[in-house]
Amino acid sequence: MQTLVGTLLNGRYRLDAQIGAGGMSTVYRAFDTTLERPVAIKLLHREIADDGSQIERFRREARAVAQLSHPHIVTVIDAGEDDSRPYIVFEHVEGETLKTRIKRMGRLPIDEAVAYAIEIARALECAHQNQIVHRDVKPQNVLIDAEGRAKVTDFGIARSLDQEGLTADGRVLGTTDYVSPEQALGHPVTGQSDVYSLGIVLWEMLTGEVPFKGENQVAVAMKHVREALPDVQARRPEVSSSLAAVIDRATAKHLERRYASVHELIADLEDVLALETARAGGSTGEATSVIRTISPRARRRLPFRMRHPGWLALIGLVAVGAAAAVIVAASRQTHSGTGTVGAAKPPGLTAVSLKQDAATDYDPYGTPTPSEHPSERNFAVDRDMSTFWSTETYRGGLDKPGVGIYVDANPGVTARALEVRTPDPGWTAGIYAADQPSKDITGWKLVSPARTVTENVQRYQLDTGGHAYRYYLVWITKVVAGQAKVAEIYLFK
Repeated sequence: MQTLVGTLLNGRYRLDAQIGAGGMSTVYRAFDTTLERPVAIKLLHREIADDGSQIERFRREARAVAQLSHPHIVTVIDAGEDDSRPYIVFEHVEGETLKTRIKRMGRLPIDEAVAYAIEIARALECAHQNQIVHRDVKPQNVLIDAEGRAKVTDFGIARSLDQEGLTADGRVLGTTDYVSPEQALGHPVTGQSDVYSLGIVLWEMLTGEVPFKGENQVAVAMKHVREALPDVQARRPEVSSSLAAVIDRATAKHLERRYASVHELIADLEDVLALETARAGGSTGEATSVIRTISPRARRRLPFRMRHPGWLALIGLVAVGAAAAVIVAASRQTHSGTGTVGAAKPPGLTAVSLKQDAATDYDPYGTPTPSEHPSERNFAVDRDMSTFWSTETYRGGLDKPGVGIYVDANPGVTARALEVRTPDPGWTAGIYAADQPSKDITGWKLVSPARTVTENVQRYQLDTGGHAYRYYLVWITKVVAGQAKVAEIYLFK
């Protein structure tokens, strides 16, 4: 095939090097000459560019991934056609694939393997909440960036869960090393199929190899249908029974025995990560970052000294006397979570310290599930502008009175202002307050009327009537481009 390195697509994207190739497309490292930044471009092969079904599948990938906004999903930046050849532009992730990492390291540290499984699962949860099933979860489709984070890519055979398939009945799509039994048999594919494939990926991270091998892909696929998964503890005895049980349930061949949703899998993986961290006396690699984001319920499985790392120093400092008071105050602020890091200092106002788990998504009118990306909610108080909580995608605009996210200012505060930071302004929200979260918006008190967020940093002046409310809600009534994104919430008193 003639190389396209050096080609300038649509006068903007320069193809610098080929970094991957598949059955229908080639991936290039490229340079966006307009915004002057590196990108990755997936370009449809010339020989199938005239195939209507393949082009539709390729375009479907762009539409599917464009709906997804999550720190562990490779972002779609643009899509277009050049000389009748469709292409998709992705963020450029500097690093290696998870498959390369496994080949390079062999078996990954147990806590790191679990941490990567959690990050991948959170990405899949985002996709499933948007009614998208990946269908091809494998280490080759997981990128490990320069900071060690996992990012899922290549939704090339992704399909909407409520859309009729565009492939013939019985056709198996996906890599058979990780294919679910129902997918191998050509049966309907759901989010549970992604759960199975992720279970196989986790097995490989722990053992350094895939569980089934055969003369060809069909033989391997049939082993997923007929043969029991090899015992992970027999291959790696230090794997705990709890982790082995999670893998067994994730890879159950019968759907009624498998995790019903990736959300259930995440909960058990977080428990396992806490247990593995406690057993090892600490965490390594990416597990060090992930352990800070697990749910409060899972964190309770950590020893006290890990949940409160400053307590030993605090005991010693208390004996010092007067100087201890300063350290105690600092320790309390650390214990409270993300605190006031990065807060503005408006005249006459003081930032309120918030805990790491202070944020909660709020969707009282949602059906069938009253939630809005719960796996992302802590991103609204992590004091990291590169992460954010987002609403679900509403292409036709909100079909309900509103959705939102609230923060817990326990035990209560007479807040005078609330600041919202967002990567994408344009949506509309008002601020409400309550002593207890209500089942619907009528149970909250409006403390700042709705207005359009016009800047990346939007501050609301609050009128609480002098009352110290515990909960403050950002109530979103209009979205832009189908979504609203909240990177950070700050309270001021």
